[in-house]
Amino acid sequence: MKKLIIATLTMGLGCLSLMSAQAEVVKLPVGSQAASKQQVERPQNGMPSAQVKARFGEPLNIVPAVGEPPISSWEYADYFVFFEYDTVLHTVLKHVPVPEYTPPE
Repeated sequence: MKKLIIATLTMGLGCLSLMSAQAEVVKLPVGSQAASKQQVERPQNGMPSAQVKARFGEPLNIVPAVGEPPISSWEYADYFVFFEYDTVLHTVLKHVPVPEYTPPE
């Protein structure tokens, strides 16, 4: 019985090591994410929602406020704007997908 358990554990650990050998971790610093959009003009923290709408136009989509304090968001073409009450809390650039990697043959 002990040999069976040890053999099973050894096989399981071997499979795990093979799986982890195939994994790749790609780390991108936050500042380099959506690099092509870093220069996009967007609302600044602390701006009132009326000023955002006057300067950047109508959002594509509005997600109503939830929670306490109430947090809502507006979607624009290149970014999302998050509000606490009627004040910009944060602006987040949208993800830019990169072409799928094809390894050389």
